Amino acid sequence: MTTSTFSKMITELTRLQQETEWVEFKENRAEPEEIGEYISALSNSAALVGERAGFLVWGVENGTHRIVGTTFDPASARVGSQELESWLVNHLSPRLHFRWHSGTVEGAHVVALEVPAARGYPVRFKDFEFIRVGSYKKKLKDYPDKAKALWKIFERTSFERDIAAEGIDASEVLALLDYPAYFDAVGVPLPENREGILDKLKQERFVLTRQDGGYDITNLGAILFAKDLGKFDRLGRKALRVIFYNGPNRIETIREQTGVKGYIVGYEGAVSYINDRLPANEIIGQALRTEMRMYPEIAIRELVANALIHQDFSIPGAGPMVEIFSDRMEFTNPGQSLIDPLRLIDHRPRSRNEDLAAFMRRVNICEERGSGIDKVITAVEQHQLPPPDFRIVGDNTVAVLFAPKKLAEMDPAEKIRACYQHACLCHESNTRMTNASLRKRFGIKDKNYATASRIIGDTIKAELVRPFDPEGGSKRLASYVPFWA
Repeated sequence: MTTSTFSKMITELTRLQQETEWVEFKENRAEPEEIGEYISALSNSAALVGERAGFLVWGVENGTHRIVGTTFDPASARVGSQELESWLVNHLSPRLHFRWHSGTVEGAHVVALEVPAARGYPVRFKDFEFIRVGSYKKKLKDYPDKAKALWKIFERTSFERDIAAEGIDASEVLALLDYPAYFDAVGVPLPENREGILDKLKQERFVLTRQDGGYDITNLGAILFAKDLGKFDRLGRKALRVIFYNGPNRIETIREQTGVKGYIVGYEGAVSYINDRLPANEIIGQALRTEMRMYPEIAIRELVANALIHQDFSIPGAGPMVEIFSDRMEFTNPGQSLIDPLRLIDHRPRSRNEDLAAFMRRVNICEERGSGIDKVITAVEQHQLPPPDFRIVGDNTVAVLFAPKKLAEMDPAEKIRACYQHACLCHESNTRMTNASLRKRFGIKDKNYATASRIIGDTIKAELVRPFDPEGGSKRLASYVPFWA
């Protein structure tokens, strides 16, 4: 923080009213235990009143807010043989990235401790969580109404609105974010000056203005438009990983690529990287030879987008991943699906990350009406591939695309799943599944209608489809709907 920025911040803080729950002024008193308690109280209070940070300032008279200077030097302060900062960090839970600032204001030496607002959990010092009640520091457990209100705030706070980089200047914002990609994505001309660029980024809440005149980049801004996600704490592991294996298992890896760019910046490149390395078959038409990839590109695009958007960012050390085997592709994202996998085709979209999903819908990377999975299954049927499988595996959601396989090679579970998915697609198109439509889906010849009938019968026994008209007399004209229709 520059000298002028620090002076401006202190001046703004001293102009606040006397009883401000997220700011405390002191002259020289700097007892380590008290500082630890104030860190907890200011962090929790800042979250409660909607401030991004709290401040403990030395060198300012508490009653008058007059700048008087201080002799306190945090760099030389120790607790026993341990540095003060290290001692404080070890006694805070969760650990906070607080920061010390110091400088000369109105000719006097001033020190400020900047404490980020609590996120997800109340901040505890040693055995207790603290809160500010007016200008007093109290134990949170003695104020249950404030504790309840604080937890409600944590429940409403989304990943996207949390901070990825804080306290940086305008040039650093523009160095970290691929801002031209934003203007390309939304179809707006690039402003001629830096102020115009920053104004648009602030309107989208990708960037926030700080009280000291600097800027914060939100997780939303970083995850979408980072030039390098590794430059942001906690986001580097959220980049998309793509792994190709030699065979049907994970024993031998052919190649592995981990993305570094934000999702908007890197999405098209990731899809191209996957698609260009998939096996292709040469199709000979009447006049031309064309190549057809093993998997339809539209299915890859939709499943990559789903893995990015619907992941649970609160799971540490895990990110979206695409794995390509000799017989299948697996798209994995951290977090269990919020929708029953059986209902993904027809259900209205739900996401943990509404701001992220909304922006990616806005720039046409994902579907707004929940029709992305419909597109996946439609493309799979058109290519007469085995039905995709949607699974919850531990804390992850996995979507699987399978390589081409003849009907005779599919196991009973695959045939039943294909029949159910086909019935869902028919219902969503305002039609009903019939023996004829299922024959077309599998490429079954008309004379082998009994094969389709057996598959329908097995799917009815599995309670995934039912006859539309159970009392109908003609099996030949019978039609079927999903169990939920």
